[in-house]
Amino acid sequence: MSFAGQLRPIVVALAALAAAVYAARAEEANDYPTSARAEYVYGCMKANGETRQAIEQCSCSIDVVASIVPYERYVTAETALSMSQVRGNLGVQFRTSEQANSAVNDLRRAQAEAEVRCF
Repeated sequence: MSFAGQLRPIVVALAALAAAVYAARAEEANDYPTSARAEYVYGCMKANGETRQAIEQCSCSIDVVASIVPYERYVTAETALSMSQVRGNLGVQFRTSEQANSAVNDLRRAQAEAEVRCF
């Protein structure tokens, strides 16, 4: 067997490995349900105007956020932000929780990155 013939199985294996890694990364970046993406874009458009440009920018923004923050962490941050608005002991627990604050900070950093990339 020639040298090129010996390399062929290695090249095929490397191509398959690269495709698997790409597919895994794409799956990770797309782990947000459509409804969560739609809610984010809707809220973003309310804050930034209901224009075609806002749709593009807000869609870009959720894509960036999703590429940085895993969906489970996003849900934690959104829950903490929502529940921190509640008055009384329940709200205090979410405002003072280290885990909640960490998740919110992760989300805010991702949103800042999205702001730079998309707006």
